[in-house]
Amino acid sequence: MYKVLWATDTLEMAASDVLAGMDQAIADGVNIMSLSLGFTQTPYFKDVIAIASLSAIEKGIVVICAGGNAGPAPNTTINGAPWIITAGAGTIDRSFVATLNLGNGLTVEGTSYFPESVYITKAPLYYGKGSLSKAMCNFSALDPKEVAGKVVLCDNSTNNDISGQMDEIQRAGAYGGIFLTDKLTLVPSDYIIPSLVLQTNSGTSIREYVTRDNNATVKSMRFVITRLGTKPAPQVANFSSRGPDPISPGVLKPDILAPGVDVLAAIVPNRPFMETGVYNLVTDYALYSGTSMATPHVAGVAALLKAVHHDWSPAAIRSAMMTTASTIDNTHTILKDQGTGLPTTPLDFGAGHINPNKAMEPGLIYDMDLQDYIDFLCGLGYSMKQMRAVIRRNQWSCSQNPTNLNYPSFVAIFPKGGSSPTGKNFSRVVTNVGDDTAVYHAVLAVPTGMRIRTEPSTLTFTSKHQKQSFVVNVEIDKNAPTINYGYLKWIDQHNHIVSSPIVAIYG
Repeated sequence: MYKVLWATDTLEMAASDVLAGMDQAIADGVNIMSLSLGFTQTPYFKDVIAIASLSAIEKGIVVICAGGNAGPAPNTTINGAPWIITAGAGTIDRSFVATLNLGNGLTVEGTSYFPESVYITKAPLYYGKGSLSKAMCNFSALDPKEVAGKVVLCDNSTNNDISGQMDEIQRAGAYGGIFLTDKLTLVPSDYIIPSLVLQTNSGTSIREYVTRDNNATVKSMRFVITRLGTKPAPQVANFSSRGPDPISPGVLKPDILAPGVDVLAAIVPNRPFMETGVYNLVTDYALYSGTSMATPHVAGVAALLKAVHHDWSPAAIRSAMMTTASTIDNTHTILKDQGTGLPTTPLDFGAGHINPNKAMEPGLIYDMDLQDYIDFLCGLGYSMKQMRAVIRRNQWSCSQNPTNLNYPSFVAIFPKGGSSPTGKNFSRVVTNVGDDTAVYHAVLAVPTGMRIRTEPSTLTFTSKHQKQSFVVNVEIDKNAPTINYGYLKWIDQHNHIVSSPIVAIYG
């Protein structure tokens, strides 16, 4: 592990330290680099992580970086250089809850990260009926004489977020809280008092009970409960940065989705993690969320693949992860957005959610080496000074007949107002890493308004490590949606499915 950031760093100091740390790791001969950090989006010749990562790739080192936490807005990915594996964050099928039993027999379950196994029984239930400000638990609205020692129900507030509501009921001396919201924005350390959070529509029956019964009570509240098998899962984390990549929109980013929500992580045990009542709580492990949590998951899979396939390049390892990733959740539908519950696209989840076991035997790989990335940079129009900065050498050659970057995904960008139908061609080369003999057939999933063709549509391999090339043609209609996507899947007789998303961006 290399420490590269300090609390007193300026941006320039941090960039210098990160570059130095990565260079030292290269000199030390590491196999994998996992970077749960990033800087603002900038051209590659100014991006220290992109610069050092390219040097690492030259030495065969796999580099995985966090894709950013600026979602769900588009064009927010960071660390999107095509030689970097860019990780997005997904949820897992595990939830942390509290149970609530009311005096009228109603039982509900809500989200709660309150860390202590307290048990509340026979507590009065308070709701500020008749006062909108009290009902919403707005700042300084609650009267301690009315609230102290009670469990308080707080309506969804337009003036105060749940964290602020929690502060308010704690100030007023409440015993616990029930919060209704349409958008869960709390992190585990926000749960400073015993409380649970419910969707607004789920709390209607509680509000009706406490409004009608002047002696409404909480029969019991239990905390520190873990549920498995949560559905739908995985979902794209609401904060996970989305494409198109602002620096190279023609390269699909993020590459892959991995667990990045409520990940149990080691933390400094002698510093307060959170407050509970008047006490500071310390712990060896805590739940954290972010693409920084997803990144080490991807790095771990990369290490496993490197252990099994010693001769695979960083590009081959990324290809194996991407072409075997899953785009389906545990309800057998397309991955959804954690915040909206709506279906997502490859601009949100890349190739899909990582599947370590399938990545071990991908069948085919899309491979690349340093020269492929140099050719890519040659096509960006960089000056000689800028090229020297990013590739860190004084001499290089650009291919006289450059081809498309041999990426395991496709992005076709069509300007508005272009002729219709408009076509884009992509050339690719795949290497057989599966059975010695195999015949792959192209299976296309094509949405309305988009046309995809492959030439040839069959790839025949007679030996391992044999290479075959093909061309993909993508066309869209003039009235096509802004974002449309389909899939190319190469399927052989040995049950290998080599899947690649094809995204069309119109405008």
